Amino acid sequence: MERVNRPDKRAERSRRTRAKVIEAARELFVAQGYGATSLQEVADRAGVAVQTVYFVFRNKRTLFKDVVDTSIAGDTEPVAIMDREWFRAACAEPTAAGQLRAHIRGTHEILGRVAPIMPLIAAAAATDPEIAAQWPDGPDPRYTVQHAAAEALAGKPDARPGLSVEMAADLLFGLLSPQLYLIFVRDRGWSPDTWEEWARTALTSQLCADPG
Repeated sequence: MERVNRPDKRAERSRRTRAKVIEAARELFVAQGYGATSLQEVADRAGVAVQTVYFVFRNKRTLFKDVVDTSIAGDTEPVAIMDREWFRAACAEPTAAGQLRAHIRGTHEILGRVAPIMPLIAAAAATDPEIAAQWPDGPDPRYTVQHAAAEALAGKPDARPGLSVEMAADLLFGLLSPQLYLIFVRDRGWSPDTWEEWARTALTSQLCADPG
């Protein structure tokens, strides 16, 4: 008789608990700051025992790192941005304009989750050296992603003539930064969709050949 693979209910419960705690922590960190949030408050918001939070994450620093990582990824799956389906599909677009449209849409979704916690990262790292150590000096992972997008874009038939990968990467890195997103959306009151349309128009004018 063929063996039937049954779902691992314990693993699924563990995954759901982890996701629930991370979401509760994100809400509290954004609302009241990293330093002012206790693990007991996180446990209460998530509806679990505080011992569960300690068992899964060990300490608040690890939980904070997971909040940041899952905000970037959009879920708790350990899949890098460059291996995500949306990123691969964007890079596979046959034109630079098409790639930009898909890439900015995907980046829009990430920035909507990440931008609100960027000030928290800076504040927490400034007061806690162990938090700062979780993001060691070296190549910025966000630049690495934008450079990979630039490599795919620069060789497409409608890319701006003479466009270098480095210039394309710099423009993607700068104009799609969380800091600039916050200036427009949080400080100036733009809607996220307005920001997306502006970013697409600005980058298309810089990275794509003039039409006609």
